[in-house]
Amino acid sequence: MNLQKRAWQVGILAGTVLSIYLIALAVGQLKSIAYIGSGVPATNTISVTGSGDAYAVPDVATFSFSVSQTSKTVSEAQSKATEKINAALKAVRDGGVADKDIQTTNYSINPHYEYQNAICPAAKVDGTVSYCPGGKSVLTGYDVSQTITVKVRNLDKAGALFASIGSLQVENINGLSFAVDKPDTIQAEARAKAIADAKLKADVLAQQLGVRLVRIINFSEDGGYARPMLYGMGGDAFNAKTSAAPEIPAGQQKVTSSVSVTYEIQ
Repeated sequence: MNLQKRAWQVGILAGTVLSIYLIALAVGQLKSIAYIGSGVPATNTISVTGSGDAYAVPDVATFSFSVSQTSKTVSEAQSKATEKINAALKAVRDGGVADKDIQTTNYSINPHYEYQNAICPAAKVDGTVSYCPGGKSVLTGYDVSQTITVKVRNLDKAGALFASIGSLQVENINGLSFAVDKPDTIQAEARAKAIADAKLKADVLAQQLGVRLVRIINFSEDGGYARPMLYGMGGDAFNAKTSAAPEIPAGQQKVTSSVSVTYEIQ
């Protein structure tokens, strides 16, 4: 009797497990039906392009300046060049520029040669002519040069800063350019306009073709940040002992985004 009862219990348990397995298998099959064909590449598509522009006023300016010194020895040239560069750096810092925005982009020490002509000897007694020997390059000292790049975040002070540096013994001030310090926001604005332009074109095209837009199956962007505006300033631009502060208009920069969108249609 106990054996029959135990066998009955084992059979019930086995049947229950089998039923649960079959139910789970059926549920899985039902769920898979919803995904049938979802991985099949779309064959009916249309592609459109869109473009968008966004504008921003530059809020930072970048420029560089250099000092150089030629002396008979390296140590003397370095010492005099350091005096010049320290005076220029003081003017930059006094103009409100933080140390993080001041960077040395070049420091060089090179031998300085001068071409010297030889002295011509007197003509020979027998009347034949003596030709002067060729000249030669002679080492006369050493050149020390240092270039500093500065980023100005307060454009209202840029003109006064240029004037103060120009009154010092700098060789040149050049490479002035304007840019937007954080361009991601303006780039996102241009992209949003480009996407909206593409969507409008797709809606019009779908209506004309008598089809319906289903989903986006491909997207690409060809966006370009505006190039910094460059203003050249020659080496003698600020060589006067006292320079009037120049006006530095920053203008406006345009950022353009171009997108390509492919839609599946029905």
